Amino acid sequence: MTDTPLYTDPPENTDSKPFYDAASEGRFLTRKCRECGELHWYPRPHCPFCGGATDWVELSGEGTLYSYSVSRRAQPPYAIAYVTLAEGPVMLTNMVDCDFDKLAIGQPVRLAFKPTVANRLVPCFTPTGG
Repeated sequence: MTDTPLYTDPPENTDSKPFYDAASEGRFLTRKCRECGELHWYPRPHCPFCGGATDWVELSGEGTLYSYSVSRRAQPPYAIAYVTLAEGPVMLTNMVDCDFDKLAIGQPVRLAFKPTVANRLVPCFTPTGG
């Protein structure tokens, strides 16, 4: 494992700026629809379910490992995963700070922000002790 940033910078714009501002404070945000009440990941200003307007809401950063794949041929090796957030949405992310051989579907995970090459923070996940 390395402390060197491995993540390229996603584009920041007026729609994503509140997300990155909150991440720099250690808070994890997504959007919730004003009309149908659905939370969704990736945050966007219009609901992917009904097209309604959305508002920012803070998430717990807790979830469950739904699926994962380890790329061992890459240097350094990495694990991508789908995590089901405690609040419901499923997101594609990276698993970090863990032994990839000990990952298991259904395992509880928690948020671990990691820096990009420009030192912005992006959401990744790591297994919890339980």
